[in-house]
Amino acid sequence: MISNMLRNRKGFTLVELAIVLVIIGIILGAVLKGAEMIKTAKFKRLYGQYREISAAVYTYYDKYGKFPGDDPNAVGRWSGVSILAGNNNGYIDGTQFCNGSEATESCVAWQALRAAGIITGSTDAGLGRQSPSNPFGGRIALGRPDVLTGMTTWQKPYAVCFENLTNETARWLDQNYDDGVYNTGSVRGSANYYSGTEEQILAQYTCLEF
Repeated sequence: MISNMLRNRKGFTLVELAIVLVIIGIILGAVLKGAEMIKTAKFKRLYGQYREISAAVYTYYDKYGKFPGDDPNAVGRWSGVSILAGNNNGYIDGTQFCNGSEATESCVAWQALRAAGIITGSTDAGLGRQSPSNPFGGRIALGRPDVLTGMTTWQKPYAVCFENLTNETARWLDQNYDDGVYNTGSVRGSANYYSGTEEQILAQYTCLEF
């Protein structure tokens, strides 16, 4: 009787196994495709932040005739806002990822943009000077990145710099919006993002000039 029961017990046919494998493949493909789409969206959001910040800086310039942070007339412009005057040299000096305690033009620039109502956020001298975050968890800096990237011949009024990007992310920015070389052109990193693995954070600072 036992032998008859074993003979009558059916397993999966090859067709059924093939169908199961196809379904698993479709699910895995959808998951991987979804992850790739999310990553690409974050890449594009990063570049979008650069464009938005650049637009904010020039909106401020059009309104007040000075760059935020570099503006010597910012003091007393907004009621209840304690802000420092810039040196009016035509540049946003310094490039820091600001925690809120710094008094450089690079950090005061965020406070000025917030006080002017161009970007949202606190206008006090602490929270108002904090750097916003990028989609990859690091901060954003605004200013002349001579020290960060070795751009000793920097001629632009400012750059937008992103902190702690992976090699893959920094490389994507450079390949899509510049010459693809980490230490030349208008997109530069503080380290070679072509060495190491994709997910390593060698490009601690990646700056885009405007």
